Amino acid sequence: MSKQVRVRFAPSPTGPLHIGGVRTALFNYLFAKKHNGTFVLRIEDTDQNRYVEGAEQYIVDALNWCNIPFDEGPGKNEKFGPYRQSERKDLYKQYAEQLIASGNAYYAFDTSEELDYHRTDHESKGKTFIYNWHNRLKLSNSLSLSTDEVSAKLTAGDDFVIRFKSPQDETLRLKDIIRGDIKIDTNVLDDKVLFKSDGMPTYHLANIVDDHLMEITHVIRGEEWLPSLALHYQLYKAFGWDQPEFAHLPLILKPTGKGKLSKRDGDKLGFPVFPLEWNPEFGDTAKGYKEEGYFADAVINFLAFLGWNPGTEQEMFTLEQLVAAFDLDRVNKAGARFDPDKIKWFNHHYMQEQSNEDLAEAFQKNRSELTAIDINYIALVVGLVKERASFVNDFWDLSSYFFVAPKSYDEKASKKAFKEDTKSIMTDVLAVVSNITDFEVETLQKEVKGWITAKDIGFGKVMMPLRLALVGALQGPDVFDIMFMIGKNESITRLEKLIETL
Repeated sequence: MSKQVRVRFAPSPTGPLHIGGVRTALFNYLFAKKHNGTFVLRIEDTDQNRYVEGAEQYIVDALNWCNIPFDEGPGKNEKFGPYRQSERKDLYKQYAEQLIASGNAYYAFDTSEELDYHRTDHESKGKTFIYNWHNRLKLSNSLSLSTDEVSAKLTAGDDFVIRFKSPQDETLRLKDIIRGDIKIDTNVLDDKVLFKSDGMPTYHLANIVDDHLMEITHVIRGEEWLPSLALHYQLYKAFGWDQPEFAHLPLILKPTGKGKLSKRDGDKLGFPVFPLEWNPEFGDTAKGYKEEGYFADAVINFLAFLGWNPGTEQEMFTLEQLVAAFDLDRVNKAGARFDPDKIKWFNHHYMQEQSNEDLAEAFQKNRSELTAIDINYIALVVGLVKERASFVNDFWDLSSYFFVAPKSYDEKASKKAFKEDTKSIMTDVLAVVSNITDFEVETLQKEVKGWITAKDIGFGKVMMPLRLALVGALQGPDVFDIMFMIGKNESITRLEKLIETL
């Protein structure tokens, strides 16, 4: 690419960052790093009515947790700052007026009541009200009013908006990296508001001006912005600026595949739709992937496959591998179904790659019962059970018997394992175990299994009740690994308790 690649992620601070926004940020990050470019964070806070305290910091924290930090943005390498649109307010007005001067935009003085009347009138006739070439000369604006009337209204301080003057009878030919060539008839476009009566620009104007001034080369954003592409193309043309290349990412769909993924879907089916937990002072809280025990690498690996594929069978990618493999040409047009089970599958894989020591530290912090337990012992336990775990939160259910003796025995398993002769058999097993001095796994295995073979007893008649004595259920790793870990005295105590119970 001839130009230095510069991309931007431009969320609005109206609440927690949705997982779809994280996917957009990720694809921008991967594209930038693939081409040795720059990943910019810009906060689009022109809609002050929807601004939520703490949302901007949440966005920054989320990107950092996901290991896709921005190169430029608020408080960081502010080469083209400021990076909050609310701090660039004066800038946009001059560009809006530049469009008026060039005849590409105009002042509109219509009140909300007047516009509501027109909408209602059109609806009563089965029509849709569109403010554009076919009616703008009949409405209250600087195209229909005389120069003196416009000056009088501006001098009097009448409320106004600035609208883009969309052309009549033209065909726009647009290009999108993912969607291909797109044709738009300008007659169906409305004259969008570019500058509002509160002195703030709309998304359309601010976005174009900022992308130009920040030298953005590629705009990679969600499919919901595709209908705005025609206006954005026209704005670049009206200003006489080179436009960036556009790529509109597919929607992330509900697990059913029907409709856009929402917080309600996560609440209903029990999975997060936000990277981090959200605890606003007022309003609804929301759980996050971090707090639910997901690894950031697993979340990123999963999100990369929502709408993109590498063209190979490989599914597990490090971030560096994703950067190397990523290509916008391999992003799909069709929506990508969000599969909660698949992200758990990714997390399970990443769980296996974590060191036992790191997992042990997380496990210890997670359970107060482990505070006084030696971390090396916990790490050994983790090594025995992590293959069956997808989250650190799973460890206690899988391994509690390594730390505390079972208080009861699984009812269904007991019916299967306990027979009339179980008590006498386990009494003999207790004697065998008590006589073992070298309490190592190999010795335990040799002595107990040798005794079973010598007595010609079915292995199930011994091993099932022995496991119940140690674990309380028919689960867990090898019985002899468990005995070695908990030690001779504890193994004997648990056997004695089982015998007393029978």
